[in-house]
Amino acid sequence: MLATLVSGVVSALVAGWLAYRYFARFLHQLVSFSVGVLLSVALLHTLPEAFESGVSPSVLFSLLLAGLLAFFMLEKLALLRHNHHHEHDGHGHPAGHDAHEAGRGGLAVLVGDGLHNFCDGMLIAASFLVDHRLGMMTALSIAVHEVPQELGDFVVLVNAGFTRRRALTFNVMASMMAMLGGVVGYFVLAQLQAWLPYVLVVAASSFIYIALADLVPQMHRRSSLAESLPQFALVAAGVFVIYAVTLLVHEH
Repeated sequence: MLATLVSGVVSALVAGWLAYRYFARFLHQLVSFSVGVLLSVALLHTLPEAFESGVSPSVLFSLLLAGLLAFFMLEKLALLRHNHHHEHDGHGHPAGHDAHEAGRGGLAVLVGDGLHNFCDGMLIAASFLVDHRLGMMTALSIAVHEVPQELGDFVVLVNAGFTRRRALTFNVMASMMAMLGGVVGYFVLAQLQAWLPYVLVVAASSFIYIALADLVPQMHRRSSLAESLPQFALVAAGVFVIYAVTLLVHEH
C-alpha cells in the first residue's frame, strides 16, 4: 500500500507542486512538453509492455484502433452535451469560451491515466509477490516515471478548462487507482493478469488521442518559425525524459 501510494498519489502531488510553483506561467509552452510526454508514455512504455505479453499483435492493434475511436466518440458526446447546455443561454461568452469550458481531452486523459495507474499498481503487487526488493525498485521506478507524466496530465486538464485546484484533485483521484490496482493485484493477480495487456492498450489509446487530436492542433496555431522551434524542443524534451526513465525501468 505504501509503495502504490508513493508511486501514484505522491507523484501526482509532486507534479502538481511543480506546476504551481514553477510552470503556471508557461501553460502554452508546456502543452508542447505534454505532447512529447504522452506520446512517449504510450509508444515507448505502455504499448511495448502490452506487446511483450505474447497477446496477438493484430488483437492489440485492433483494440488500439477501437480505443482511439471510442475516445473520439466520448469527446464528441461531451462537446454535444456542453453545446446544448450553453446554446441560447442568454450569456455573452467571448469567442472560444464554450470550446474552452467544455473540457476537451480532460475526461479522456483521466480515464487513460486511471487505467494506467491501476496497471502500475498491479505490476507493483506482482513485483512484491516475487521479491520485496524488486517490489521497492519497481515502485521507485514507476514513481520517477509518473512525475513527468502527471505533470503532462495536469497541463492537459488546465488547458482543457479545469481550474488548477480541480486539475490537481482529479489527478490525485486518478492516481489513487494505483492503490486499488495494488490491492486487487495482490489478492487476485492470477485471475486478472491476463487482462493487463488489454487495459494497457486502452490507456495508451487515450494518451495518443489526446496528444494528436487535442494538443497538436493547438500547437499548429502558432505557426511562425520563432514559435515552432521552441515547440519542437519541448516535444523533444518530453520524449527524452520518458525515454530516459523507461531505460532506467528496464535496467532494473
